[in-house]
Amino acid sequence: MREHVVGGDFMVGGRIRTLPEVEEGGGEMELVKALEEWGCFRVVNHGVPAELMSEMKAVTAAIFDLPDEIHTPTTYTKYGMGYIRRGLINPFFESLSINDISSPEGFIHKLDGDNIQYIKAIRNLAGFLGRKLMEGHGLAGDLFEGWFYQLRMNKYHFSPESVGSLGSDLHSDPSFLTILQDDENLNGLQVVDKFSGEFVPVDHIPGSLVVNAGDIGKVWSNGRYYNVNHKVCCLKPTIRSSIAFFMLAPTDQKIEAPSELVDSDHPRCYVPLDYKEYRKTRMLRGEITGGVLDLFNSTPN
Repeated sequence: MREHVVGGDFMVGGRIRTLPEVEEGGGEMELVKALEEWGCFRVVNHGVPAELMSEMKAVTAAIFDLPDEIHTPTTYTKYGMGYIRRGLINPFFESLSINDISSPEGFIHKLDGDNIQYIKAIRNLAGFLGRKLMEGHGLAGDLFEGWFYQLRMNKYHFSPESVGSLGSDLHSDPSFLTILQDDENLNGLQVVDKFSGEFVPVDHIPGSLVVNAGDIGKVWSNGRYYNVNHKVCCLKPTIRSSIAFFMLAPTDQKIEAPSELVDSDHPRCYVPLDYKEYRKTRMLRGEITGGVLDLFNSTPN
């Protein structure tokens, strides 16, 4: 299997859309179009070994099974980082994020060498996608070089009483790209179709990953990428888990669209965006469906 050959089928608005193979030397325009029109897609042949995915899923379950007294010292909810206890966001959801795998703390020591390899494999996939997006816009270079990223493990405690409820509210992601390993046994992820506004289920395909654009992707692309809103619904009374990798933002500069993406037909949509200011504003205003970006318009109303 070639290391990075991205492709697959994705259901949008009741129709199957196919993302052709995207590899070194081709497919970049299809990738750009997918983020512009769909905002998300599934990938197969992504280069993340199945055994690493299985091991990461097992470690996620083991971490959430640790006693509460071990969880508590790692609680840190600023900007959604650290451990978010069950009940803080809703009665069914808890999560743990790892923001710097080179500085383990709290109970992050539960991650072993295989799990670090998983994170590296996902990061490599993100780097590949970033380079292909650059090529798709006629640019060169490593888009995500030096960017801050986050791994978040999620657990949904669904019960008979929660069937039909939301495991996570409707939201866009505070990232450029999110790469999601979803639950292989329980569906529930739904996205908003850009054109119809309808909710579309994103059912699991074995061995695949979901990729979606977030708010930062919309800013960088000068409004071209669709920062798709999505939610998780409780379909069955059982535990649901997922693992999300967020490619967030540069560590030492503001986010803005490259000059090559700005012209008379596409005037600059947003002022240069400070990521910490954006996250703080998003949190304080409770604007989690992308509306906070209106506050950073380059030509505010």
